[in-house]
Amino acid sequence: MSIETKLAELGITLPDAPAPAANYVPYVMTGNLLFVSGQISPAKGRLGADLAVEEGAEAARACGLALLAQARAALGSLDRVARVVKLTGFVNSTPEFTDQPEVINGCSDLMVEVFADKGRHARAAVSAAALPRGVAVEVEAIFEFA
Repeated sequence: MSIETKLAELGITLPDAPAPAANYVPYVMTGNLLFVSGQISPAKGRLGADLAVEEGAEAARACGLALLAQARAALGSLDRVARVVKLTGFVNSTPEFTDQPEVINGCSDLMVEVFADKGRHARAAVSAAALPRGVAVEVEAIFEFA
């Protein structure tokens, strides 16, 4: 089954690949790896102050959708993704907040939903005192492609 068919079955519509907001490119391809720049969530605020874990996970899922949109723009088709190699997630959170892994699961779970075992990946989930434009979550990705 193609990934586009899988997305349709899951009721997922990808957004347009967001344009860079500063002096960088949205992705770089080298060898058989695709590095996608950090994608920010539409949700703003800080986990532990303004947002609950569930809202953070939804924000991370939105980042994942943008990552997939960038990957599709780079590769022409998500069927070329051989593996999700690594995600790095940044969570705008208070010093006391310690549920960063549960927040970034919103993105990780999406990758497994879409790619099954090829979506299982290495990962970092870290706290940030602030993120660009006050967003709640930012996630970057490395994909292997064929």
